[in-house]
Amino acid sequence: MAIAGARNLITDVPGLRVGQAADAALKSGVTVLIGDAPMVAGVHVMGGAPGTRETDLLRPDALAEAVDALVLSGGSAFGLDAASGVVDGLRGDGRGFEAAGHLVPIVPGAILFDLANGGDKDWAANPYARLGRVAYDARCLDVALGTAGAGTGATVAGLKGGIGSASAVLASGVTVGALVAVNALGQVTVGDGPRFWAAPFEEGDEFGGLGVEIAPGGGPRTKLDSAGNTTIAIVATDAILTKASATRMAVGAHDGMARAIVPSHTPRDGDLVFAASTGQRALTPEDQLLLGHVAATCLARAVARAVYNATPAADDPFPTWREKFA
Repeated sequence: MAIAGARNLITDVPGLRVGQAADAALKSGVTVLIGDAPMVAGVHVMGGAPGTRETDLLRPDALAEAVDALVLSGGSAFGLDAASGVVDGLRGDGRGFEAAGHLVPIVPGAILFDLANGGDKDWAANPYARLGRVAYDARCLDVALGTAGAGTGATVAGLKGGIGSASAVLASGVTVGALVAVNALGQVTVGDGPRFWAAPFEEGDEFGGLGVEIAPGGGPRTKLDSAGNTTIAIVATDAILTKASATRMAVGAHDGMARAIVPSHTPRDGDLVFAASTGQRALTPEDQLLLGHVAATCLARAVARAVYNATPAADDPFPTWREKFA
């Protein structure tokens, strides 16, 4: 039905680049998806504690037809300022929605809570606008996975989280990709072992090739002592979508989050998925039925890749997957 793209990254979708920036002392960072041209976009929130910027503009009945970039950031509410740095970069490059003779870049964003991860949060001035601008300026086709960008200080139950990405190419040639910052209340691995909940969807050995494990009895593991969590993601395609169909793609992609994180969409998570289209390929009738499913499987794989590729840092509250299992 679909195979991983050449990079196995969201940038396999033509017309997309990703920029990332992080502050090691802060233990936080920013990840930005930028379209070479404005992107049609939608959003769907299923967590009970989201933090967002300009998501109302993505409603199908809202005026703006496209966005210039999408931002994922650490920092809780402080991280919403990351979009300001991206807006500055876009405006300097002559990008934006024209209004009364001015260009106004449209940059929705979402944040995760990483304020309790051991980093130095005693700043004199909010650092996230600066990190957003650095991430924008660093945009390219490569995407560092694991401890990078918005996933720098992320955690899940018992392990360090991170940034993940994956892609799939349908038989028709339509490409789908996912980008996710994994900071969940729940587990991405099964029980006490190293295998991932997302294992049924793994391509090759992209997160270890360990195979599937039967779910253990009892309730799922969580990091219940954490006040803030949230997994925030973007799924993207080169298929031609309307804002309504992009929103439907985001809804379908949440299935991937639920397949890879147990439990997910809890009252203490702000789980959110953006969907973006670069509008370069027509969808076949079969593609229309499969698009949400393929986005979901890409997202599940990206979640596992985020945790699998995390690297250690001083004062981490949890070990990395490799420290614990490899």
